[in-house]
Formats: sequence, C-alpha cells, structure tokens
Amino acid sequence: MNLEQIIDLLKNDADLRRNISHWKSISAREPKFVDFPDELDLRLKATLNQKGITRLYTHQLETITAINEGHDVVVVTPTASGKTLCYNIPVLSEILKAPSSRALYLFPTKALSQDQLGELYDLIQKLDVNIKTYTFDGDTPQTARRAIRAAGHIVITNPDMLHAGILPHHTKWIKLFENLKYVVIDEIHHYRGIFGSHLANVIKRLQRICRFYGSNPIFICCSATIANPDDLAGRIIGRPVKLVNNNGAPSGEKHFLLYNPPVINRQLGIRKSAINEAARLASLFLRERIQTIVFAHFRLYVEVLLTYLQRELKDDFDRGVKVAGYRGGYLPNERRQIEQGLRDGSITGVVSTNALELGIDIGSLDVSIIVGYPGSIASLWQQAGRAGRTLGTSLTIMVANSSAINQFLCAEPKYVFDRTPEAGIIDPDNLIIRTNHIKCATFELPFTEDEFQEDISTGKILDYLAGQNILRKTTDRYHWSSEIYPAEQISLRSASPDNFVILNETNNAEVIGEIDYYSAPIFLHPEAIYLHGANQYQVTKLDWEGKKAYVKEVEVDYYTDAETKTDLKVLNINREYTTMDNSLMQCGEVSVTSVTVLFKKIKFQTHENVGSGHLQLPELEMHTNAFWYTFPGDIAFKVKLDGDKFGGSLRGLANILGKIAPLWVMCDARDLRSISQVRAPFTERPTIYIYENIPGGVGLSEKIFAESDKLFEASLQHIRKCPCDDGCPTCIGPPLEVGEGGKEGVIKLLEYMLALAPV
Repeated sequence: MNLEQIIDLLKNDADLRRNISHWKSISAREPKFVDFPDELDLRLKATLNQKGITRLYTHQLETITAINEGHDVVVVTPTASGKTLCYNIPVLSEILKAPSSRALYLFPTKALSQDQLGELYDLIQKLDVNIKTYTFDGDTPQTARRAIRAAGHIVITNPDMLHAGILPHHTKWIKLFENLKYVVIDEIHHYRGIFGSHLANVIKRLQRICRFYGSNPIFICCSATIANPDDLAGRIIGRPVKLVNNNGAPSGEKHFLLYNPPVINRQLGIRKSAINEAARLASLFLRERIQTIVFAHFRLYVEVLLTYLQRELKDDFDRGVKVAGYRGGYLPNERRQIEQGLRDGSITGVVSTNALELGIDIGSLDVSIIVGYPGSIASLWQQAGRAGRTLGTSLTIMVANSSAINQFLCAEPKYVFDRTPEAGIIDPDNLIIRTNHIKCATFELPFTEDEFQEDISTGKILDYLAGQNILRKTTDRYHWSSEIYPAEQISLRSASPDNFVILNETNNAEVIGEIDYYSAPIFLHPEAIYLHGANQYQVTKLDWEGKKAYVKEVEVDYYTDAETKTDLKVLNINREYTTMDNSLMQCGEVSVTSVTVLFKKIKFQTHENVGSGHLQLPELEMHTNAFWYTFPGDIAFKVKLDGDKFGGSLRGLANILGKIAPLWVMCDARDLRSISQVRAPFTERPTIYIYENIPGGVGLSEKIFAESDKLFEASLQHIRKCPCDDGCPTCIGPPLEVGEGGKEGVIKLLEYMLALAPV
C-alpha cells in the first residue's frame, strides 16, 4: 500500500477512526516565484541555474532586498521553504564583490552546522571560486584552527564556541572581526528561555568587539513560526529587525490527526499507552516501507519505542525495513550515519527526541508520529514539518497520552490549529546571566566608563565585581584581574557544569554516550537500566566526583523510572496582589532543592510496576523564579473541606495549574513545575507554587501572575468536562495521589479563587 491508501484505511477503519479526535486537512499550496534581482552576480546566477534554481520565492527576494538595503532581518517561513538561500545569496554576493569580506554563521547544534556546511560547500564548489568555508567547533582539530582564523571567509559555528572559543581569543581573529559583514543566526526560535537569554549577552559581546575593530555586521535571522519573531530577534541582537513572513514556497497536501487512545479505565481516567499505540501506528507505515519519523518527548521513551518497533518488525528486516534511534547522548559518528541513512533511504524509520526537530537534512519523509504533546505548539509544528518536505502527500499523527495538557488539546483543537504559536520569552537582564557575561566581556576588553554612562546597572555590576577583587578599577577603566578564565565556567544551555560520560565495562570501558549533570541522578542512578540503541545496560556505579557512570550489558524485560522529591523556599517577593478575603498572589525569587529518592522497575509492553528501590544521591539546588497563591488559614472551613480531603485537593490544584499553565504563558511544558504546601514555611498558610524549571528564571512567573484569572478559569472548565469520577491523570491527578473527594475539592478551591481574582 502507498500512503494515500493507508490514509483511506484510517478514514474507513471504525476502530481507528473513533480514536481520532480531530482530522485537519491542509490543501497543497502553489509556489509564488519572482525573478532574480538584476544586480545578482552572473557567476552566482549561473551556479544556481546549474542546481535547478532559475527563480526565487517571493520571501527570498524580499529578504535579499532588505539585506542589500542595510536592514537586520528575521525570516519566518515553514520547514523546507528555502530559508538557506535567504542568507547564502547575499553572503556569497558580498564575498564575490569584496573578497576580504567575512561572515559568521551560528547554528544551535554541531549537527546542524555540519549539515549546513555540506550544502554551502556544494554551492561554492559549483561556483568554482576561492571562498573558504569552515566549521569551527569542539571537534575542529587544533591543526586546522590557525588556517580558519587566518583565511576563513565563512566561519560556521555555534553560540557555545563563539562564547568560549572565539570571543575570548579575538586577537587571533582580527581578519574576521575587521571585515565581518554578516552574522547569520539560524533557528532563532530555538533560543528561548535560558539559552536565548545567554545568547543575547553573547551577541552584545560580539558587537562590542566588532566596534573595537571597526566593523558593524548586518544580522540575518531565520525562524520557524512563533508569535513574536521580530521581538525575539530584536531582543537577541539588541536592535530592531525587519520581519519577512510572506512565504512563497510550495507544499503538498498535509493531513494532521489528533489521535486519542481509547480509555481502558474510566474511573481512573487511564487510556491505552501512547507509546504502545504509537508503535502500532508506526508499524503500519514501516511495513509498507513508507519513511516515518517518530518523535518521543524523553530519551527513555525513544529507547523503549525503538525496542518495541525492532521486536515488532524483526520479520521485515530482510525486506529492507530498518529502524534506528536518534537522540542526544549518541556519539557524533552514530548520528551522522543515521542522517545519511535517512537521506539515501537505507533507513526506513527513525525514533528521535527533538534532536531531529531542527532543520538537519534527513531527506523527504512521508509520515511524522508525535508521541504526546512535545511541550510547545511551535515544536509540534516543527516536528510535523519533518514530513512532507516535497510536493507529495504527507501525514502527521499526534498520539495523546493521559496527561492533562494532552487531553486539553484533544478537547480544544483550536489551540493547535487556530491559535498563534508561542512567544519566545527571554530575559537578557537576568542578574546572574548578565553578571557572568560582563565578566567575560571585561576579560575580552577592559570596560571604560564611556560604555555605560546611560546604563547605571552595568556600572553597579562592575563596581560589585571590583569589590570582590574579580576586576581591578583604575581611573576610568575596569580590568580583568582574576586568574580564572571566565567563559569556561559558564554554560549557555543550563546551569550544569559538566556532562557525565557513560562507560561500558563489558567492552573495556568503551564510551557509549553522555548525559547532562541534572539528568544523571534520574537516568544513571545505581541499578538504573540505561537504554542505548535498543541495547540494555545496567548502571553499576555512578561516580559523582569524576562525572562518570559505569554500566554493563544486560538483557532484562523491564526499564527503570526514577522519582524526585522537591522542596521550595521563598527568597524575595517581586510582585503581589491581596484579595478582599486576604488571599495572596505573589511572584518572586525562590530556591528549589531536589533529590532523586527511589526508582521503579517498569515491565515492557504491560508497563506494570515489577519492583522498586530506594536511592541515596546528592541534593541539587537551583535558584529561580516562581508564582504562588496563598489561601487564608481557614480556607478548608470556608469551602467545607475536612482535613483529610483538603491536602489532596491542594495537591490536585497544583497539578492542574502546573499542567495547563504552559499554554497560557506560551512556554515549553518542561519549563514549569508545581508543588503544594498545606502549611508553607514562608506564609504559614496553604500555598500552591508554580516555579520556573530554569536557573535564574526568565520571567514566566510574571506572565502567570498577569494571566492568572484566565489560567484559573481554563483549569476549572477542563476539570468539569473530564468524565472521570474523582480525579485522574487527565485532570487533577489519580485518586491515589489526591485522595477521595479530590476532584470536588479542587473545583471548590478554583471557584473560590475565581470569585476573588483581579479582573
């Protein structure tokens, strides 16, 4: 069967059709072409013609024209719409006209950098001119680095390398900074939260060094669809940008299905496993050798799904069906082989985390299956866009799980199809982030008082650092005086100082992967089953000091899932509102302490709990921001809840608000967490907290504060619509967690909050 036949099968199969809560068909779109600009270099025009490009899409010409007029731009069009030419044409045109010109390309991952290098290198080879293009990242050999610094016309790198490997050594990059004409920032929607806040400060340091060497580059930014691309790009580069969003690229017919697995326990609100259903649906396509990508939210789910598919399809392997896994932690060579296999068709299917959500070239896939809401509407559409990169028909299926946010979207599909995707929220003025980058900037060039005459806060930070003997102040300058190299101490992507390396004791301590600092106690605790490429390893030792985990090869019929205990303390209040009945809504700075306390053994296929174990691991502490709501001390009496029911109802309230809040503040679901305290140490009253799962915070809690009444109302309506008897994972959480009468109690608490909420 081909894809169109399977789509017909889905439409006509009653068992499958009853699980499809919404079917959206998007018509094919014709291209909108325009001629090349008259001033385009004839050599470049001939090379593009040789590659089959004889005209441009409308958005490509609009972007090139704006750049030639000296504007900073942000291009916002869907996946596979030709955004690469929007920056390659003006960059190559400038270098052909003035060979001393330089350009810097920034991509969020090394994999994407390598992918883009291949495409650009092919264009330059056909152009047959001496334009030297290199990637400069952690894998670049020392012997090649000198040549890149001296002769690279186009340097392709990532923000981490710019931050730690280029800016601190700018005296070795004089040719680049003296002649820098363009800076390309691709996938700018990726730079939200902590990463985007860091990048804005890195760009500020880059611009400062450019001014020192007498250059002022134009910034060319590219983005997937988000609510505020021009605002986000403008905040990252520190000046206004011109928005180009008139997409002229064609696309084939697309089908987008919201698939809600059937309920297997109405009382508990539990549905069939989204992982099992996704594996069943994927097998339907893979058996027919229809190229399919399956996205899973967590690396653990990737490995579980890969295991299921390889077992299900083992009899089809001799027919050329091959399925691979792809995620962070796989070594670079593994990932390159998988990317090539998808491009040449030797790999039929891939199970991936969001690592393949970005624009890496993996060829033209037909089907995208998304296991659970990926955390943001923008990510959902990015993952959907990995299918249908040609003019043919494509299919996307989001398989919902039992969580509240998944069920909310199945019941309210307008949030997927009619609502503007999320805004990218960053906070470049986050005190911790800004202070760290001022240290880096002072290391690169001494600060003069002229630089911050209109920016009092920078002067205060410099004075503070001088008082700590990190800087040395002379008459009108601040100099770096510490022996520490500041950029090496600062991670742009998280607060984690190091990754843990995973060593296979069964094979002479071979390195098989790596994992970030904060994930290590969850995935690499002693006795954990670590899954990699559908192979099973058991952790024998976690060396916290040495940042190593030792594993051995095993064959078991279960995987492990860890649980974490969290505590929260308020440090400072930034905003507050007091209701008529003395309830408090506040947001401010908090300290969150978490520790992984136990793990469960979960049987493959049935997902039943077949064992558990207690853990003793170090506590991890994070300073961040939070929103919290404090009830009057006698709230249980006011809403007629006895003591046993009240604690469970408060937990249920925290659960539902934490799960629905990401749709209101328009952020990734993983960026927020929620807890409740019956007698909070800070207020000595019942309190629920929603905190930012981002070190230092980026302003999400302030937005919850502003949108609180809408959040309370949406949560109340969702609980009322839920068909469960007394709480379930779809709404407030299972009865075992919230207790008997929890659903009724949460409704009473929300009704009380809405009666007193500010209008």
